Amino acid sequence: MLDSVLLNMRIGGRTSVCGIAQYNLDSPEGVHNLLQLIVKWIRKEGFLVPDYDHLYPKFLELVLHYIKEGKVIYVEDIAEGLESGPAALVGLFTGRNVGKQVVVVARE
Repeated sequence: MLDSVLLNMRIGGRTSVCGIAQYNLDSPEGVHNLLQLIVKWIRKEGFLVPDYDHLYPKFLELVLHYIKEGKVIYVEDIAEGLESGPAALVGLFTGRNVGKQVVVVARE
């Protein structure tokens, strides 16, 4: 996919890299259009989520209002029972789940 993205980037564009996009492939694929980084002056920068931990309280302050109003909707994929936990975990790595994976062990 990155090959297609690089071909369609603007001059001076920026991309980011976070996490490992190919963790579930038997044979990770290489990128063939890296020359585009040079000819289009594209900047590619990696980051880790903890780099932005200090911004999380401000994010919550901003977004909780919208969640309460129903303007932000999130999806949870709920697996019932502890026995369904292993299959739910495998589903994370095979692309079976949608949204946040939750395993409900007991309902109060």
